[in-house]
Amino acid sequence: MLRLTDTRTRQVTDIVPARSGVLRMYACGPTVYRYVHVGNLRTFLLSDLIRRVAEYTGLRVMLVQNITDVGHMQDDQLDSGEDKLLAQARAEGKDPFALARFYEAQFHRDQAAVGIKPADHYPRASECIELIQSMLRVVEDNGHTYVGDDGTLYFDARSFPTYGAVSGNRLDELRPGHRFTAPDDGGGKRFHADWALWKAGPRREMVWDSPWGPGFPGWHIECSAMSVQFLGGTIDVHTGGVDLRFPHHEDERAQSNSAVGHEVVRHWVHGEHLLFEGRKMSKSTRNVVLVSDVADRGYDPLALRLAFLQRHYRQQMNLTWDAIAAADTTLRRWRARVAEWAESPSKPMCAEYLARVVDSFADDLDTPAGVIALRELARDRELPAGSKFETFAHVDRLLGLDLVRDVGRRRAAATLPPGGQELLDRRSAAREKKDFPASDALRTKLAALGVAVTDTKEGQTWDVGRV
Repeated sequence: MLRLTDTRTRQVTDIVPARSGVLRMYACGPTVYRYVHVGNLRTFLLSDLIRRVAEYTGLRVMLVQNITDVGHMQDDQLDSGEDKLLAQARAEGKDPFALARFYEAQFHRDQAAVGIKPADHYPRASECIELIQSMLRVVEDNGHTYVGDDGTLYFDARSFPTYGAVSGNRLDELRPGHRFTAPDDGGGKRFHADWALWKAGPRREMVWDSPWGPGFPGWHIECSAMSVQFLGGTIDVHTGGVDLRFPHHEDERAQSNSAVGHEVVRHWVHGEHLLFEGRKMSKSTRNVVLVSDVADRGYDPLALRLAFLQRHYRQQMNLTWDAIAAADTTLRRWRARVAEWAESPSKPMCAEYLARVVDSFADDLDTPAGVIALRELARDRELPAGSKFETFAHVDRLLGLDLVRDVGRRRAAATLPPGGQELLDRRSAAREKKDFPASDALRTKLAALGVAVTDTKEGQTWDVGRV
């Protein structure tokens, strides 16, 4: 059974779907005004890992991930400033909708590059305006809103008694000027912790008519409207980065519950921050790393995924180029070994290692423990090659590393000369007995046949024509 840390209860909890056999999951998606960076992808990987474990246990997963293409302001915490997408469109001299579609398409390519399965639905905020307004009317009818002096429709935070359950912030502790609240800027709010649901303003682009006048939706309301529309009034798991706990997810919870009438999200799950080379990624520090940067250095983008798997999702991670290089080396070595093991007779999977990997992933996504188990499996000299192949190929359903990519390729490109396999088998046996003089002598004989042998921690690998 899958167990995850629930942010709201602060406990590791069994994830039992409300509807038998179906796990309903919502993942906060990108604001499509720029390329996603590797920190974003670590967050998006969280929902993919949950999905893979759930599907492995036999559940059907319904996953929805939103595309924010309007209403996300430049200051996330204060919900103020210019719309991020409009600001970027002006900077690039492009139509805002065309800009959004460009970065959205690149987001999907980058997710695929790191092995993230596509969601069932990717609703766009700009295409859900009627849906958003419909939910706002319900929230308004239930007595949780007011129109401020500035014409903006606000949510009345004090009308929702359990506000703060996700983040731990309490309304009586949030003061004007607090970094998590809007400043007293002369706007239309009655209380500093209230937030905009439908914004009135003088802008001319991305504006829609509404019962509250021309305007555009606030950032938080889109997730409430989309999640309830596509997943229903009960959502099993809601994921996102730790930075979204407040105010985004706190506000989203208040809106959703106020519209539906009960606790909509059963489990909130958040992934920790990622640093790069010891610093937060930002334009000012010039250390924003994209998938394209990883590929340009000659690394497989799935090496990023393996690097992420070696750190628990609830732990802050300091990613470095050295770590990516090491993960790329491990990934290529594993693929080479899997391709080599595939040429041996098939044997049953190793139950002990299989259980260790599966149990670690199911236990609050302890992926580092799962990777350690695989490293030990690869080095285990007692297990037949066929067992190693079947186990690695099977658990890749959880890892998503495309470990069988090279199966069959090596033989297609290079065939061992007559007598080569026998020499390789004798050399492998000699190394297991630690008879290194015999091993070296056999390496020399193989070299004479044009077979290059490389020794790794997991055993020997070979190639033809590189001697």
